[in-house]
Amino acid sequence: MIAALLAAATAQPVAEVRIAFDRHGETAVAARGLADIAANRPVTPDDPVRVASISKLVTAIAVLRLVDAGKLDLDADVSRMLGWRLRHPSFPDVPITLRLLLSHRAGIVDGVDYVLPLDAELAPVLADAKAWDAAHAPGSWFAYANLNFPIVASVVERATGERFDRAMDRLVFRPLGIAACYNWASCRPEFAARAVVQYRGGKPTKDDHHGRPPACPVEPARDGSCDLSQWRTGRNGAMFSPQGGLRISARGLAVVGRMLLRQGRTDRGRLLSPRAFATLTTPLWTWDGTNGDTGSDATTGAKQGGFMCRYGLTVTFLATPVAGCRDDPFGDGRQRLGHAGDAYGLRSGLWVDLKAGTGVAYFATDVAVEPSARSAFTPTEDRLARGR
Repeated sequence: MIAALLAAATAQPVAEVRIAFDRHGETAVAARGLADIAANRPVTPDDPVRVASISKLVTAIAVLRLVDAGKLDLDADVSRMLGWRLRHPSFPDVPITLRLLLSHRAGIVDGVDYVLPLDAELAPVLADAKAWDAAHAPGSWFAYANLNFPIVASVVERATGERFDRAMDRLVFRPLGIAACYNWASCRPEFAARAVVQYRGGKPTKDDHHGRPPACPVEPARDGSCDLSQWRTGRNGAMFSPQGGLRISARGLAVVGRMLLRQGRTDRGRLLSPRAFATLTTPLWTWDGTNGDTGSDATTGAKQGGFMCRYGLTVTFLATPVAGCRDDPFGDGRQRLGHAGDAYGLRSGLWVDLKAGTGVAYFATDVAVEPSARSAFTPTEDRLARGR
């Protein structure tokens, strides 16, 4: 039985969940496959999964809540908040701001490891010249980089005095009334025990915890220990994986999407001010053929030309009407906004059409990396976006 499932996993996703919604609630729910092959456990819309880079969009929502509260400034030099000087070594006179970090225009690249052990410090990582794009000054070039987000998380910790995962719970998850966490530490054990295992080629790649919470919710210290009391405010913003470590169900993602459709409002009140919502949903960069990198596959490193052609404060805008852009998995030319995720064999998406008042949240595990004839996304993502 298990051998047959493993063989089938190479041809189709092991699990997939899709939820369509509008401003009022869910309009269609579909789930198929297994959350855990070894346990023969079917996946459900309520099972938590590591949604990869959709984590970045949720991080940005928290940042904007802190901007609303007057605790952060998108255009201030983040060095003041970090307590150490952050500068591009080739352009030391240009301040690095949250607006640049959140829009992937700070000149940072993933030339160094951004998955840091519990006892690491972020400042020495950013002192390495390989963490920076030597050819482009901050603000002049778009290049998607995960390393931006440990910096953002460190700033959030300095602004709040809280661990990043706890700040996210207070600022986003509790106000939305959803169960979610970054890197498991602040999730209930029974929620963590229902984790969706991620696979590549039928082999587990992430969250294979055998129906139990993980032994260590973060990357262990260099000596293998896992003592979260080592946390110090802002020292290591990578600890809770702000760039990709959000564990949330498809149903929880749909709640985030409905908040966006309702322009920052929720059933419990307003989460984002009108100004913050407008900031979040305004493009800051549009590809003109010469001003950035439109994307590469996170799994293989292969170029995905036209995958990202418009970007804002951690928001991707789809269906860019520019030659060479292939950023429309829906295939209808309508502008949608949200974010995609790609890591450890998983593909995910949260997309909303603000004009139509509709959206979709989806994920699939063990997605074959193959080109799509329709877009720069995979055929699986095209199918889930369209609901086919």
